[in-house]
Amino acid sequence: MTFTKQLISAAVLAVVGTASHAADNILTVVNGGATFQGSGALTFSGDLLGALDTGKIAASAYGPAAPTILKDSDGFYTNIQVSAPMATLSLNTDTLEVVGVGTKGGLTLTAPVVKSVSSGGSLTVTDIKADLTNKTIFATIIGGNGVGTISNFALWNFSTITGTTAYSGPGTYVNDISGLTLTTDGFTKFSQALGLLSLGKAAMNGISDYGTIHSTLNTTLDLGPTPAIPEPSTYALMGLGLVGMAFAARRKSAA
Repeated sequence: MTFTKQLISAAVLAVVGTASHAADNILTVVNGGATFQGSGALTFSGDLLGALDTGKIAASAYGPAAPTILKDSDGFYTNIQVSAPMATLSLNTDTLEVVGVGTKGGLTLTAPVVKSVSSGGSLTVTDIKADLTNKTIFATIIGGNGVGTISNFALWNFSTITGTTAYSGPGTYVNDISGLTLTTDGFTKFSQALGLLSLGKAAMNGISDYGTIHSTLNTTLDLGPTPAIPEPSTYALMGLGLVGMAFAARRKSAA
């Protein structure tokens, strides 16, 4: 680790004040603050929009997330994008690579009863966390039909990340995570929560890409001035203090 990296790591700890370590060299910054602030926006793919149309599935905001939901004149989805504020950021203090980002809030999907498509149900996907190292998207899911609430659930895998993922100083960093695919367990829980039947599952099976996550991170981290080097008189006083301590210890041992 270079001296600059040591300074950055120390400054992050000093400014943020609240941190937890998943590993010795991983720093998790909680709730952004003045140091790190950002958001993530999940945009649904055309295939996913088509599957939602098949099941006549309604979408609504959950928590602090802000969705954009657009439909055409016939009532079919043309766009769903969910923007959520950043809640956590994990930084490798050796490489200064961002290894994980978490957001707060999400989206609720509600499926009505549709013959051969769904028996009815609901699924909320919230508090998404992107593990950039293992290319996995975790989330808290709240599902109907016996699914219940599951935290840190591996919902999607992703294939590609583009943009800047390494910290290099104050500024704005953007990246895109693309090629989202449901995990095997994700498909099972997704189907169960929404009560999908044969046609509903077939529509879900036809989705090869669930969408893209666009992340924006703003950092105003300032390393501040270099600590002052003590004056020679300070060193002299420190030296006298050490001599005094040694003299006192010698007298005590001679007594």
